[in-house]
Amino acid sequence: MENRMLTLNNGVEIPQLGLGVFRSEPGAETAYAVSCALEAGYRHIDTAAAYRNEKDVAQGIKDSDVPRSEIFITSKLSTEDIRAGNAQEGAKRSLGNLQTDYIDLYLIHWPCPGYAKAYETLQRLYEEKKFRAVGVSNFEVKHLDDLEARGFVTPAVNQIELHPTFRQKTVKPYSEGKGILIEAWSPLGGRDFLLVDHPVIAGIAQKHGKTGAQILIRWHIEDGNIVIPKSVKKDRIKENADVFGFALDAEDMAKIAAMDTGRRSYWDPNRWE
Repeated sequence: MENRMLTLNNGVEIPQLGLGVFRSEPGAETAYAVSCALEAGYRHIDTAAAYRNEKDVAQGIKDSDVPRSEIFITSKLSTEDIRAGNAQEGAKRSLGNLQTDYIDLYLIHWPCPGYAKAYETLQRLYEEKKFRAVGVSNFEVKHLDDLEARGFVTPAVNQIELHPTFRQKTVKPYSEGKGILIEAWSPLGGRDFLLVDHPVIAGIAQKHGKTGAQILIRWHIEDGNIVIPKSVKKDRIKENADVFGFALDAEDMAKIAAMDTGRRSYWDPNRWE
């Protein structure tokens, strides 16, 4: 499997394409998906404490026989630990669940009350080499500005809802202007709002002889996003990675750009206020 490496603002490299396990059932389903992905050539797995499947990610890695040093693991601190001021305990729990001495990228999952204190703790753990990089998820401009005003290390990544119907026209360029890479969650539109059969995507897929999912993933690749499509089916996981042998042209990109509605499909990061 071909992949593309991006460089975070601290010099660490991250595979642009990874496997997401949000909504993968804890237990055998997640472990199987991870082992299939690693067998197919994926080297980036994205999980979170809130998904309740970190242990199963660890099992999938063990089942694959791929060395830990070759795998980029992303996980996230839960809102429960953020709000309770338990960032250190939550991070150590993730390290234990993942059966690893370090996590490649660890994120604040949501900007809920207590996020600044939690990020300060993550920064300290980063300095102690428990994480190779730290970042945030679902942060708006005001939250990023708050971290900067406090003098904290610049997040390496901002993981946000992003797909053709919600292109994040404010947060994405602002983050990138600060040297923060964008990682897209629900990159295909999400389970309840899948865009793989959208007429525009279907037309472009037919033109290139690809699936709708492949077109959407390729769009993220060309848009510079880290992209983590979720699947638990072996054939689909392999198919989703076959996106480096073709390119979208200007007409394709213009048609996809016109799909933007500016409306979220899921949770608003401002809800915590």
